[in-house]
Amino acid sequence: MVSALPRVVVAAPASGHGKTTVATGLMAALARRGLEVSGHKVGPDYIDPGYHALATGRPGRNLDPHLVGVERIVPLLLHGSRTPRAADVAVVEGVMGLFDGQIGGDGFASTAHVATLTDTPVVLVVDISSASRTIGAVVAGLAGFDPGVRVAGVILNKAGSPRHAEEVRRAVAATGIPVLGVLGRDDHIVAPSRHLGLVPAAERADAATALDRLADQVAERVDLDAVLEIARSAPPLDAPAWDPTAEVRGPGAGAAARPRVAVAGGRAFTFTYAETTELLAAAGCEVVVVDPTHDQRLPDDVQGIYLGGGFPEVHAAALSRNAALREDLRAAVAAGVPTVAECAGLLYLTETLDHAPMVGAVAATAAMSPRLTLAYRSATSTEPTLLGRPGETVTGHEFHRTRVEPAAGGTPAWVLEPTASHPRTADGFAGPTLHASYLHVHWAGHPHLAQRFADAAAAATAYRRSPGSPGALGTSGRGTSGSRELPEVPRPEVAPADPLRHHGDVETSDATGRPLVDLAVNTYDGPPPPWLADALRASLEDAGAYPDAGRVRAAQAATARHHSRADDEVLAVAGLAEAFTLVARARAWRHPVVVHPQFTEPDVALRAAGHTVHHVLTHASENFALDPSRVPEEADLVVVGNPTNPTGRVHPAATLRALTRPGRLVVVDEAFMDSVPDRRHTLADAPVPGLLVLRSLTKLWGIPGVRAGYVLGEPAVLAELRAVQTPWSVSAAAIAALHACVGPDAVAEAARRTGELAAWRLVLTRGLDELGVHHVPGGAPFVLARPGAGVRDALRADGLAVRRADTFPGLDASWVRIAARRPATTRRLLSALGVLDLRVPDLGVPDLGAAARP
Repeated sequence: MVSALPRVVVAAPASGHGKTTVATGLMAALARRGLEVSGHKVGPDYIDPGYHALATGRPGRNLDPHLVGVERIVPLLLHGSRTPRAADVAVVEGVMGLFDGQIGGDGFASTAHVATLTDTPVVLVVDISSASRTIGAVVAGLAGFDPGVRVAGVILNKAGSPRHAEEVRRAVAATGIPVLGVLGRDDHIVAPSRHLGLVPAAERADAATALDRLADQVAERVDLDAVLEIARSAPPLDAPAWDPTAEVRGPGAGAAARPRVAVAGGRAFTFTYAETTELLAAAGCEVVVVDPTHDQRLPDDVQGIYLGGGFPEVHAAALSRNAALREDLRAAVAAGVPTVAECAGLLYLTETLDHAPMVGAVAATAAMSPRLTLAYRSATSTEPTLLGRPGETVTGHEFHRTRVEPAAGGTPAWVLEPTASHPRTADGFAGPTLHASYLHVHWAGHPHLAQRFADAAAAATAYRRSPGSPGALGTSGRGTSGSRELPEVPRPEVAPADPLRHHGDVETSDATGRPLVDLAVNTYDGPPPPWLADALRASLEDAGAYPDAGRVRAAQAATARHHSRADDEVLAVAGLAEAFTLVARARAWRHPVVVHPQFTEPDVALRAAGHTVHHVLTHASENFALDPSRVPEEADLVVVGNPTNPTGRVHPAATLRALTRPGRLVVVDEAFMDSVPDRRHTLADAPVPGLLVLRSLTKLWGIPGVRAGYVLGEPAVLAELRAVQTPWSVSAAAIAALHACVGPDAVAEAARRTGELAAWRLVLTRGLDELGVHHVPGGAPFVLARPGAGVRDALRADGLAVRRADTFPGLDASWVRIAARRPATTRRLLSALGVLDLRVPDLGVPDLGAAARP
């Protein structure tokens, strides 16, 4: 059967060049033209097809020769292009570099392999941010490497300027391959990443908005007519479309009602191939999607359960909190309802995941692992199980950063055959009605697995929960599986004797001195980088002498160059606590104002210097935004944090500049600004008259004991601070740290740590969202949340320390500040929160300013 299908493959020289961005943008831009667009992905990846589905309004499809066999690639492409409607054009996103495929397979399952199998022209996406004319050589090399692959056009990505783009365009023109468009840098259309790649579209509230921006940009900067012309140049395909009804048996004429199969979906289970449910439907099953983070019960009369892939480790708190469905699933599996679980499904069926209670249907525990497992595998059945038969082999892939202990039961689901980098291992747990393993198998390549599951479901007794069970109608499911409820009226927190001098470091142990898991102190969760540790050790050689003034000046000069400042616009200080003391002592302030809630050391320093402090409060109802008009005109000193501690609010630079006026000094505490990915609102690099910027090395570099920081501002103002500074206050270690933390090593490491902190913060905020815990939007490496009064004590009893917030003027005991930590630590916190009854009767914040003022 000959079929005409306009189509194009979007490929790149390597990962990271922007394939997903451009491919998804092309799909969205073409769909906006009124075309029906079919989206496909080379390889086993589930995440990119989610973005394709958002762009096209139809399921994203995978084309992977390893998983389904080379003979099914064209049929699956044609099926995807016709389901649910006939497509006008197919866009196929590649994987990794154009010729990168299965290790040791000479390009098998690569983008080039799929392009050859489907006779599809290739459009290259090339990141040109770090090169110019060399891009021409890269394109020429890729185009000439394999005569069977036709590179028909190039899209230049991440151009730095029109001049830069034109230089590259001329170089590519020499190859004879047309440049179809040029995209500049636009961080607003880059999908965020985490431990297994991009964050799925289903988990991004901003995904549709980002897609609109991307479609606008691609439509404006890429020649869509030229892309369509290339797609239409693809020759007809001589093959039948894949048909699920031809792969499995449907129910017979005398069959009873269709067996009902529950398939996990929602934010925690986003990895299921579209063909899986199509095969089940073709085999006579009624597929019902269940969201394990929200749905309280399985469908009535369920006869089969399919738990596919996803991110249960990210959503562990919500999964754990839904005790009703966990118990319903456990009972159903125990009752013999045929159940298939792959990767995420396996984790969900274990007893615990990073200490969070899970279903408990499999006698194992799961936890995050530092090692990524990513590999194509062949797997063999050794026993008759729900899916397998002795000696049968299937192909699949592993993709996870977790581990299960034990890794397999007495009857493993599969024995994974060895590869160059993986030994032969038993994987998973199986029996007549259960098949749970890490291996992802594309059932379109092994339709007999779908048939066996459907047959087992049809033969199974429909599951009916017992009356009064947690999942039964009329029961809430709350309070089961170890949940604890706080008292209706929690006992009040015992306030510190001097709240303004209270800091998070005192919260990291209990009354007996036992250390707690630290989510209270806002320093990076990890040791200093080696180059910084070496510099600090070397500074001990200078410990026998007073700190050298020349070295201090040299460190200040290096810091000035880092911020494009003059040498006399930097003053080194022994941490920001000293900086606040210098500011407080520098002048006889008439009306000093501190914007709250914020770090309380400015209050302490001003009070110690004999000043009466005035507060301007920001409010939760406005997400703690600062209105400059609320600052009294008579204020001659204004202190504000950016991002503010503890709210995490990043104030626009324009708002802070608006605070300045003649006769007033504005002090902006940027202790956490170098931990914020978006640096648009820093004032460190742009001198503003009447404004001081304070920077700390404590937070991002994790060296609070060194006491190192600096002040940026006008030379005359810094001279006033220097005049009241204690001699030799900046130690030899602090001098060494200043030098090291503005060097080239620091720039690269700072970018890495900042990205890591943003990813850690995302795990925390998404977990809080799923638990319904109110928190303040922001960009800092910590989160101000309002889980309710008494929660901090309950967490301490669980061995977890979060920072109390009632010592900040404007906040009460229902608030806590939570530091961004590594995901495993955060998930432990979320799991602890998940079993508490979080009661916050009123999300408004009372104005506590008058009572809190010293």
